[in-house]
Amino acid sequence: MAPRDVQVKSIRVLIVDDSAFMRQLLRDVLSQFPEIKVVDTANNGDQALQKIQQLKPDVVTMDVEMPVMDGLTALGRIMKECPLPVVMVSSLTQQGADTAMRALEMGAVDCVGKPTGGILSINPKVFGLEIAQKIIGASQASTKTLALRPGSVIRPVAPRPSLRRPRLRGVIIGTSTGGPRALQTVLPALPANFPVPILIVQHMPPGFTASLAKRLNEMSAITVREAQEGDRVEPGLALVAPGDFHMLLRRDGTVTLSSDRPLWGVRPAVDMTLMSAVPVWGRDTLAVILTGMGHDGSRGVADLKRVGGKCIAESESTCTIYGMPRTVIEAGNADKVAPIHQIAQEIVEAVDSWDMAPI
Repeated sequence: MAPRDVQVKSIRVLIVDDSAFMRQLLRDVLSQFPEIKVVDTANNGDQALQKIQQLKPDVVTMDVEMPVMDGLTALGRIMKECPLPVVMVSSLTQQGADTAMRALEMGAVDCVGKPTGGILSINPKVFGLEIAQKIIGASQASTKTLALRPGSVIRPVAPRPSLRRPRLRGVIIGTSTGGPRALQTVLPALPANFPVPILIVQHMPPGFTASLAKRLNEMSAITVREAQEGDRVEPGLALVAPGDFHMLLRRDGTVTLSSDRPLWGVRPAVDMTLMSAVPVWGRDTLAVILTGMGHDGSRGVADLKRVGGKCIAESESTCTIYGMPRTVIEAGNADKVAPIHQIAQEIVEAVDSWDMAPI
């Protein structure tokens, strides 16, 4: 705790939304967090750009549908002219979730579901905590990575002959803030005949993970879909944990979705998936920990390492937030550390050399 005579720098936030009610709601709920200071509000993207230049906020919360200039147009301008962390506030409809995915591709750090169903459906305490956590996380984002885009054309890594019958039984990928764009770099680079199952845990709200899986499937040679209860893991299939459910591996080679309490404040948590895989896949498991705030993945990777499994971690140079990989690396549990554009190659080489020396 900081001494009383030392002032902790607060996170300066600009709220952008065309709804006066939503602007006031956001201002009210964020006022409960001393580390956050709302410096102003704007009711459209054009006004937001002007106030960003004037006020230099640390984080912007951005509505999607607004008059004069919509949220995506404003986001594109921000990423081009003055990259800074943006948290999208989007409806939980299918269209809203798809738009949020587009925003994340363009450089938004995170997204949060806008309360729907009228005033009576809003729980200010729950909504306030969720968006405050997103803002605090976004404030830690590396601005130098925000304007970077996944490659528009990604050539899959060429598989080697020994990939056909690997000893490796599965790959588990965990990520959080900045994860959608990281996954859009890794998954499309894997070959169509990738020979082992993949389980993906991305910290996202309910309603958004289906759009994430759909987008990744469109971009990739392998099959990607949101996991459902009882899905069987298969080579060349990547299952994405649904928002608000832990994804656990069972001994019969299927996954189950759990509503057990959040771990590290998140559900799904990749630690839960990793710990469930240790007694099933054992040493023949590869963990991949990508960008994200917090230390989800550290416990599961430690358990995996104790039985002989391996781990690849994203390097600080390309992380939006160097949190999850850092905890694994500093614990000495990363067998390889690589920038995001090399992760797919590292995965393929790990599969190819699994029966050989440590990767």
